[in-house]
Amino acid sequence: MPLSALRPAATLSHAVVETLRISAPTVLEAALGRGAPHAVYDARLRSWSARLLAHAGVRVSVEGLAHLGDGREVFLVMSNHQSHYDVPVLFQALPLRLRMIAKQELFRVPIWGEAMRVSGFVAIDRRDRDRAIASLALAKRRMVEEGVSIWIAPEGTRSRDGRLGPFKSGGFHLALDAGLRVLPVTLVGTFDVLRSGSTALGVGTPVRVVVHAPIDPRDYGHARRGALSDAVRAAIAGALP
Repeated sequence: MPLSALRPAATLSHAVVETLRISAPTVLEAALGRGAPHAVYDARLRSWSARLLAHAGVRVSVEGLAHLGDGREVFLVMSNHQSHYDVPVLFQALPLRLRMIAKQELFRVPIWGEAMRVSGFVAIDRRDRDRAIASLALAKRRMVEEGVSIWIAPEGTRSRDGRLGPFKSGGFHLALDAGLRVLPVTLVGTFDVLRSGSTALGVGTPVRVVVHAPIDPRDYGHARRGALSDAVRAAIAGALP
């Protein structure tokens, strides 16, 4: 359980300041036609995530990093989704060049949304099937051509009670089309850092990250997509309390 809670205003203002701190230079560089290399965006994201977790006193422990091998393989990362703090936790826990598939609405936020686009995040419009398919094609291109691992939450949204919700199919279409291994990851504790619908930050919350053995979608094929989803779900659920 959290040791204490910061005031909601303090939570929000700190997150906004830290996000602007990395977003503004990214947007400015793009406007001037001087886009930075991936390594610069990687460093900014790691610095941003470290500061957010330090502010919340989040203590992250990671298990199963040996499943990443030499760290050069590109994965489609799938995890349970409990909190906005899942994102900074994953940037700190996984030594990968990592970007996220995020809902379209986040890309409409001034400065932040543009910075996400410039740095390689992928927007998905869950209400428009054609646009969603195009977004998954872009994610595939990033993974295959640019060597970027992509995180997607197969539940599609944050859990409201901490339990693992039903999985949507889009991420598994991407896994099969890209032919890259799925890396299941279980997040335990982020729900108590910042719950869905709340602005109260749980301070000092321990977070456990469990990296599971990769699952190869080529062992399943499109005809057994449901079995692939079940295998990923079982891996993630297996480390939940």
